[in-house]
Amino acid sequence: MTRNFHRIGCESDMLAATLDAGSGPTALLIVSGGNEIRSGAHRGMARLAQHIAQQGFPVLRYDRRGIGDSTGDNKGFLESGADIKAAVAFLRQEYPRLQSVIAFGNCDAATALALFGPDAGIDGYMLANPWVIETSEEPAGDEPTMSAAAIRSRYWDRIRNPRTLLDLLSGKIDFAKLLKGIKRASRTEETGGLALRLRDALAGTDKDVRILLAKRDTTARAFLAAWNSTDFAQARGNSAISLQTLDSASHSFADEAAKTWLTENLLDALRAA
Repeated sequence: MTRNFHRIGCESDMLAATLDAGSGPTALLIVSGGNEIRSGAHRGMARLAQHIAQQGFPVLRYDRRGIGDSTGDNKGFLESGADIKAAVAFLRQEYPRLQSVIAFGNCDAATALALFGPDAGIDGYMLANPWVIETSEEPAGDEPTMSAAAIRSRYWDRIRNPRTLLDLLSGKIDFAKLLKGIKRASRTEETGGLALRLRDALAGTDKDVRILLAKRDTTARAFLAAWNSTDFAQARGNSAISLQTLDSASHSFADEAAKTWLTENLLDALRAA
């Protein structure tokens, strides 16, 4: 396996990118979520790319503008369409006989791919824990960002655990915090604008889309609440979309079982393309 570093032109800026070479007709594009650099947390994406490339598939990773070694301003995932398009164009330039580009993204990268992938010419999507929470919904301070639906789901899991009552009686659970959480869980929420944009993108696609969820992850819970709502009925009816869940709370699929599950799903999609 050969790993090379590149600079990709993106409007007036340059994206720092890493390409793991492969000889297969299908390539994988990894788009980083949040403000994460292309190597991923604890070099997780670098190791994933290496493993996928060893199976014969070229893999490209890049830093979004304003992040890591790339130039420009970091304007967030909703302004990353040009970055995705430039990365796909570079892959096709490097591999003129490439038949398909499959893109993988986690969290807001998954949402960005669904929104901007069609214009970039992506042929298939692996969307992990898509982000549907509006920026305006982020709580102040160091409270975790959670929708009411995600809170309800997490509390239901706790209520079903017999140990919860023992912890409450013994004082291990803060009763005041519990009441605060129940109050937040009782909020009535409408599907937000970002979720509706994602819904429209999913409903309108004719490309293979595989949604991967760590079902005990907060972001995944929020997505599932939107996915199961009446607003997403048309997207759920799209036969091009499949959804798989893993019984895990690991947002980034960090433990060995979750990493294996993610890798196997990626390889399956690449081989089927």
